[in-house]
Amino acid sequence: MTPVLDPLLRGIAVGAFGVTALSVWRSDLRRDARIATVLVCVSAAAWIVTEGSTTWAALGCFPPLLVLAFPTAGLFWAFVATVFEDRPLTARTFAPAALFAAAGLAMTLTQAPASTWIAIGFNLAAAALCLHAGLVILRGWRGDLVETRRSLRAAILGFSALFAAVQGGAGMMNWLAPSRAWAALGVGELGGAAVVAVIALAIGGLFLHGRVALFDSQPAAKATQEARLLAADRVLLAHLQAAMADGAWRNEGLTIRSLAEQLKTPEHRLRRLINLRLGHRNFADFVNGYRIEAARARLADPAEAATTVAAIAYDVGYGSLSPFNRAFRKMTGSTPTDWREAALQGWLERADAD
Repeated sequence: MTPVLDPLLRGIAVGAFGVTALSVWRSDLRRDARIATVLVCVSAAAWIVTEGSTTWAALGCFPPLLVLAFPTAGLFWAFVATVFEDRPLTARTFAPAALFAAAGLAMTLTQAPASTWIAIGFNLAAAALCLHAGLVILRGWRGDLVETRRSLRAAILGFSALFAAVQGGAGMMNWLAPSRAWAALGVGELGGAAVVAVIALAIGGLFLHGRVALFDSQPAAKATQEARLLAADRVLLAHLQAAMADGAWRNEGLTIRSLAEQLKTPEHRLRRLINLRLGHRNFADFVNGYRIEAARARLADPAEAATTVAAIAYDVGYGSLSPFNRAFRKMTGSTPTDWREAALQGWLERADAD
């Protein structure tokens, strides 16, 4: 039974990953989301095939599949960063996947003990990266304003990250101390193949059911019309805008929950309003819009030229400089320092001209 069931489960997983990749690629979703999704699906399909002794042997141990399988953890992390943090695909985003591909090739081309230590490091890094992806999924769950995406975070991808981390940990321990117990946790076994098949089917089903809501905001015209259906929404919007005008965004610990409590409204209603009426996909971007706009005004003010960037970052609500720099670059395409220099240079040129 097992010799037949194992290839069947792996075939189901490959088919589900393939259908998901094809559907997303042919959709009109944003380019970065399509690329990240297709790449992780292709790599995961290669991974599940190469981990199965029967399927791997049936394909004649085809080497290019290994090249596709090695970067799975890195591509999963890139997918999470692109879809759930709305990051653009850059060389930095793909760096972990490239490192895993290089490490995998080194592992296959060297002999023990070097290959053993590379394999241990490979699995440890994969486990750590997948755990970080899981933390990203969990960290942004409450502030995510797209309901389908919030469901996908909690129901499927959080478990996927945990499962992938367990795979890396089990693989590392099996290299350190080979035993049946560690091997049984791996995706190369029947149980692991079954879990991957279930995950692939679940992800495929959710992606195909709500992929537009998952990746992209709803069209502005439709969102505006829906948000105007209730007069109560207009009242809530006025209260929200008044609270933000009064500086609620300066609160370093501001969350969707605390703002809903301040406005005395259910959290889900506020989340829906900000998403549909104002077009934001997550709460952090909504708040950052106010913070970065205030920071830009201060950075461009000659009277503030002696104020440090860090001091401005703290004043507009950031607890440290790093998240401020990331948010500023995301919204302006420039670092705060470079933006300030360009703005002040423009002011000097205008002053000289006058």
